[in-house]
Amino acid sequence: MRNPEGESDSHPLRPCFDRRLKLEFHGSRVTSDAGLLAYREIDDALGLTALAGEFLADSRTGRNGWHGIVGLLRQSIYGRLAGYEDVNDADRLGRDPAMRWIVGGKAVERGGASTSQMGRFETELLATNDNLAALVDLSGKLDRPGS
Repeated sequence: MRNPEGESDSHPLRPCFDRRLKLEFHGSRVTSDAGLLAYREIDDALGLTALAGEFLADSRTGRNGWHGIVGLLRQSIYGRLAGYEDVNDADRLGRDPAMRWIVGGKAVERGGASTSQMGRFETELLATNDNLAALVDLSGKLDRPGS
């Protein structure tokens, strides 16, 4: 067996949504949520969260927009996809290397949204009547091949 530890001699994998990200094995830098990167790749190819961001109203003013609405939406969705029931783990997830790349933007270098930021996003911003209606109508906005 040439590489019993599972490493190959080829170049590292790179997802298309952000070519700066390299997928390599390093035992000291571990994430348990690396599988979410495949979902993020599909999301980027289909443009789902980006499309949602076009229709969601962002009522934040001033300097309250450290993370864009699409990044907050991604952190919320992918946190649930990873099995976290609520925003209580947002601080830890915001430091997770995979989640930082999934959120994108400033989160790649500085970290994702905190528990309090995610709580405000989900209860004050995302839960408005206009944004809930926009999410419900989102499936009708998708480009379908052949239509």
